[in-house]
Amino acid sequence: MPISTLDTVLAELSAREPIFHRPEYGTSREALLEMTADDFWEIGASGNVYSRGVVIETLLARYDAQEEDVFSCSEFRVRQLADDLYQLNYLLQQPGRLTRRTTLWRRGDGGWKIVFHQGTLVS
Repeated sequence: MPISTLDTVLAELSAREPIFHRPEYGTSREALLEMTADDFWEIGASGNVYSRGVVIETLLARYDAQEEDVFSCSEFRVRQLADDLYQLNYLLQQPGRLTRRTTLWRRGDGGWKIVFHQGTLVS
């Protein structure tokens, strides 16, 4: 893939991260289902594995509680894994913790879908 195209993908995906912390992409069940692949799953910074359903229920509760969301992202990198699959890596700084994040994104006719996400604590 030409570098200019990868730069475009990097700009598009980094604007969507951290996933589920960007209310402009929606906070309803329907929006969360739309932005995640049917087989989406996540490994949290805790090391626990979460299914799509558990992630969505947790997010809906968080959105209802209107918790303050303070974060900054840096060191974005992207690489193409297949024709329609990209891996985005970055650092996420939140109060009291720093995590390294990886999201697998699939681009299809309906736009970008999140396939997988992982957060790993940086010690």
